[in-house]
Amino acid sequence: MASTTALFTGLSGLAANSRALDVIGNNIANVNTTAFKSNRIVFAPTFSRNFSLGTAPSDTSGGRNPGQIGLGVSIAGTQRNFNNGFFIVERAGERFFTRAGAFQRNQNNDMVTISGEHVMGFGVDAQFQVIEGNLVELNIPVGTLTLAEASRNVTFNGNVNASGVVATTGSVHNTRAFFREAGLITPMDGTEDLTGGAFDLYLDDGAGGSFLAIEGGLGAIVTLSGLEKGGKDMGTATFGFMDAATAALAGVDDFGTNMNDFLTFLDQVLGLDQTVIAGQDLGGQARISVGAAGDPPAGTIIITGNEGTVQDLDIDTADLVVTYFDTMGVGINQPFVMTKIGDADGESVRTSFVVFDSLGSPLTVDLTFVLQQTVPGSGTIWEFVAESLENDALDRVLGLGVVTFDANGRFVSATNQSFSLIRSNGAVSPLTVSMDFDSGTDAITALTDTSSTLAAVFQDGSPIGTLSNFSIGEDGTIAGSFTNGLVRDIGQIVLAKFSNPEGLVDVGSNLFSVGPNSGTPLIAQPLEFGTGRVLGGALELSNVDLSQEFINMILTSTGYTASSRVITTTDQLIAELLRITR
Repeated sequence: MASTTALFTGLSGLAANSRALDVIGNNIANVNTTAFKSNRIVFAPTFSRNFSLGTAPSDTSGGRNPGQIGLGVSIAGTQRNFNNGFFIVERAGERFFTRAGAFQRNQNNDMVTISGEHVMGFGVDAQFQVIEGNLVELNIPVGTLTLAEASRNVTFNGNVNASGVVATTGSVHNTRAFFREAGLITPMDGTEDLTGGAFDLYLDDGAGGSFLAIEGGLGAIVTLSGLEKGGKDMGTATFGFMDAATAALAGVDDFGTNMNDFLTFLDQVLGLDQTVIAGQDLGGQARISVGAAGDPPAGTIIITGNEGTVQDLDIDTADLVVTYFDTMGVGINQPFVMTKIGDADGESVRTSFVVFDSLGSPLTVDLTFVLQQTVPGSGTIWEFVAESLENDALDRVLGLGVVTFDANGRFVSATNQSFSLIRSNGAVSPLTVSMDFDSGTDAITALTDTSSTLAAVFQDGSPIGTLSNFSIGEDGTIAGSFTNGLVRDIGQIVLAKFSNPEGLVDVGSNLFSVGPNSGTPLIAQPLEFGTGRVLGGALELSNVDLSQEFINMILTSTGYTASSRVITTTDQLIAELLRITR
């Protein structure tokens, strides 16, 4: 006898297969959607009608199975073909997850999805170190982020000529003798107070008379310019014979009351230093002759330069000019009448290189090597002097040391392998830089040659640069490239992993939210905990398999047609049953 139950069973088949066609159609429609994950529908039978629950076996019977008739099909659920690891994005404070990595930068340089959600990740601190654990909106300020880096290391290469002449003296310059009175009786000793009118200094005019050279008064200013060391200009510096208050008004580089103070100033601005390191006298001296044996006359200023030909000083009378702060002085403008009586000797070499402070300011430094000693059977000993005009302290000398080479010309040791510059421009001060004279293939040697050579082959640090480009590594690290050649981490993309990614709720636009059965997200860096890797410049394709979808479509349409035949057949049977009464 025909049953209306079969009608509803067939109807359930029509409904289920039509939903299956919806899923297949959606998969096919998204075959080119970035990172789309194909979906499949899962059917399940509905409740069954039981005629009998069956019987257990007995002595006379083998037992009977239950008598059951199904009541049709239902949709158990859908399943997505997920790979784990999701990008984390936010919109209006609400967090979503996506596999679609088609990110872009908005007008604020924020990294966002195509639909405008902010991409989340780890930021960096002031030293460009990734700050793990705190999710932030990723920002890549191309064209606006600037960076400079202070120098920390310089590596040198070259060969210093071991057969050169050992240095014995620096260049020597004398002035005429200064006296305390016009009668030229008492030579100055350097302690005379040249401020407030206490003392005046006089010079021999060369014709049996004298003239006022430097008048003690409100202030005399000595300007140094045009001086050279080894042919290199030493810049301009000023000294005032005056008190502190007047010096502040005059704006001089240094000040003092007497000639000894001025000679201390000369020692610093000319880079002269009598320091002895490892038995080596590394510098010259500015002093006043007291008439000792072999010295020029008492009251004469003697300037002895550093040893080495490249440190030979060239000082002319016109290079030291005196002016008066109160404009009332009657001393001459060029009282330091210079005579050069000796040249610097000794094998030497100088190189110049640039370092940078923390604000990116370029600073030129000179490094000089001078042969100090040849040790028979043991090698050579050299001095080095690092100096700079751009040191914001008065002293030109930044560092002194001794370098020793063995009998094979190989580097043995060095003292004081660093130098420091004082900075007054707001940068980190002092700027301390280490020097490497023995860096593997870049080691300095001391072998016989026609001349010495020296060069800085590497120095770190950088001037100001602007973020110009970026790339993303497999671990999600965003590396920024700056116009000054520096590369720094500026953020890191992170991924979320779920214990049951199929439990995520699809909210459209390739976004998913946490569902009741998805579990909480495990947030980790790419390549960790099975989250997968990130491929910069690549997009994940849809994983829809068209051939499989077409097969599923055929099977589903067949199921739909067959279910409709159940309804048609049941209708025919009911019609036959009704004709029995005719």
